[in-house]
Amino acid sequence: MDPLNPLDHPSVLYLRAMLGARVARLRAEEDRSRGASAIEWAIITAILALIAITIGAVIQKKISDKANSINTG
Repeated sequence: MDPLNPLDHPSVLYLRAMLGARVARLRAEEDRSRGASAIEWAIITAILALIAITIGAVIQKKISDKANSINTG
């Protein structure tokens, strides 16, 4: 896991796999009108997940920077 790339985090990889499986399942359904609505929800969910991951990465960076600036000598 690369600490500088939050997209390599196991939880992000899990979310990507789950969304990919969900989109594949929706594409296979015969009722396209229902699938279109579900795909819209999948896109909204993906956008919200990316926002949450970005916020988490920023918070983690700030905490790490602050922890590294503490003088322990």
